[in-house]
Amino acid sequence: MNVLWVKIKDILELVVFKHSIFALPFLFCAMIVASQIKNDSVWFGFSALILGIICAVSARNFAMATNRLMDEDIDKDNPRCKDRPNISGRIGKMSVWGFILVNALIFIICSYFINPLAFYLSFPVLFLLAFYSAFKRFSSLAHLVLGFCLGLAPVAGSIIVLGEIHLFSVILCLGVTFWTAGFDLLYALQDMEYDKKVGLYSVPAKFGVNATLFISAFCHFLATLFWLLFVWVAPLGGIAFLGVLICGAILMAEHFIVRKNFDHIDRAFFTLNGYLSVVFFIFVLVDLLWR
Repeated sequence: MNVLWVKIKDILELVVFKHSIFALPFLFCAMIVASQIKNDSVWFGFSALILGIICAVSARNFAMATNRLMDEDIDKDNPRCKDRPNISGRIGKMSVWGFILVNALIFIICSYFINPLAFYLSFPVLFLLAFYSAFKRFSSLAHLVLGFCLGLAPVAGSIIVLGEIHLFSVILCLGVTFWTAGFDLLYALQDMEYDKKVGLYSVPAKFGVNATLFISAFCHFLATLFWLLFVWVAPLGGIAFLGVLICGAILMAEHFIVRKNFDHIDRAFFTLNGYLSVVFFIFVLVDLLWR
């Protein structure tokens, strides 16, 4: 039993499972808005909830495990990554491959039970999630590609409930894309010197600290604009609008913390962004329930 628990902990560490909080609230936002459009109710059904969560978690597990596997050659000499389970040897390469395949199958099977559109799109989505890991080796747009991968969560929410990609979910997708790209740029500052050394195309490695801070802030400005547009298109009311303003204030605090001391990047990345996604969902939910 102890051995099994250790293996489970290693797997959770491999995919940084606690970071699932970043995308899930935006999936739920899209699902409750779609349900309001379809049924004039925020409740989209127990089946949709379970299938949506399983798809989101399995897709993220697939993406993270693939990323870990493909990046072993560059992570093994990075001091920040040396304790990762696949680098330290706690999880073997074959085990990682098995984990990737199992999660891919779970994602495809669950998509099949949602609706035909979800099933057909499951294959290109998996390809995109896997392709991201190679992107940073030849393009500085990798941060945006990562953002788009998380941004697919609200699009998935629309597909699950409505069986189609609604305009509001595309706008929310763009907001999440730029939000994620913005905080990933800040996070990448930690590896700037190492990325230069191994020839990766991260924005910090190619353009330096000041450019990275500016581009990150601009991404978060765009994210806030798209979130405001989402509130208007959904359509939502004043409570959701207030929620977006609060999220904008959280992003400003994130930049203040990072600019003041780069040693606080982890706190800005993990804590504030986790709060932001939950706050966003709560205000959207309350706005819909208040009607």
